Amino acid sequence: MADWWVLVVTGLLVVGLLAAVGVRGRRRGRDPQSLDADPEDRPLPAVVANPTKTEPGTRRRIEEVCTGLGWAEPLWLETTVDDPGTGQARRAVERGADVVLACGGDGTVRAVAEALAGTGVAMGLVPAGTGNLLARTVGTPDGVAAAARVALTGDDRKIDVGRVAVDDGEDEHVFLVMAGTGFDAAIMQNTPEALKVRVGPMAYVISGLRAMRGRRTRVTLTLDDGPPLRRRTRTVLVGNSGTLFGGLVLMPRATVDDGVLDVVSIAPNSLAGWVAVLGRVLTQRRRGSRRVEHWQARTVVIRMDVPQPSQLDGDPVGDVQELRIRVDPAALVIRVPPVPPGDAPDAG
Repeated sequence: MADWWVLVVTGLLVVGLLAAVGVRGRRRGRDPQSLDADPEDRPLPAVVANPTKTEPGTRRRIEEVCTGLGWAEPLWLETTVDDPGTGQARRAVERGADVVLACGGDGTVRAVAEALAGTGVAMGLVPAGTGNLLARTVGTPDGVAAAARVALTGDDRKIDVGRVAVDDGEDEHVFLVMAGTGFDAAIMQNTPEALKVRVGPMAYVISGLRAMRGRRTRVTLTLDDGPPLRRRTRTVLVGNSGTLFGGLVLMPRATVDDGVLDVVSIAPNSLAGWVAVLGRVLTQRRRGSRRVEHWQARTVVIRMDVPQPSQLDGDPVGDVQELRIRVDPAALVIRVPPVPPGDAPDAG
């Protein structure tokens, strides 16, 4: 009887082997299609789409990617003039979406991020706008189907979010790429939508050439707990990413997940000054000029002597006298293309 436990273990092994053989036999005999998850058990995607930006067939292509990868058919929520995407993204989260695809331009992406920041729900990018700066920064591929596939199967990356309060308001708005005031915002404010449709990013170049003759304005910058800095400038930009159109890098040190914001003041006072600014952008030099100055900070306050046009990720917010800006580190999860082993993520 000392060996009773050997008999018990042997019996259990035999029973387990027979059970395994039986299960394998049943699986071989089943219809492969019956192994698919029930519809209610499949991951649920949601798409917040700007109907003025999406091309015919976009919805069908995204649905085909979703169902082809075994996901449920996506919730399709279109933006409106009154709600550019924030309310739709909140509804998607409330309905249990596993990922929310922002299908539109930078404004749509910003509006969706406003709802998703802090929730842990991932945001996918389906770029359909003029600039698509965040999508370019993180390497989202062109093409609806390719971008949708990354949104469903890519890697999760936590990125920082900029939060902005305007003038005396307490409500904060988010930005993912850049917030700014002055020349840059005037371009965004004065570029007609019809011109963007006709010529794409060149519309901003045309508006920029028209605005180059403006005058500098006096501003006060407060960075973290440092002393106020007085400047005469054409534009002040606060960036989470430093990449512009055409791959130009305005803020070489800016990284979307470094926990700080990059600040640049651009202060040319003539055509020659603008040429010098362009040269410094092309060479990515950061020091030695009062025309282009760079800083980094976690909080930034910009106060203008006279209200100036201001923008968040290209969305004009009107003439503003004060912007209070802070970084919210790692607040937003976005889906990005898988990174090969050993490669670092895009630092833009």
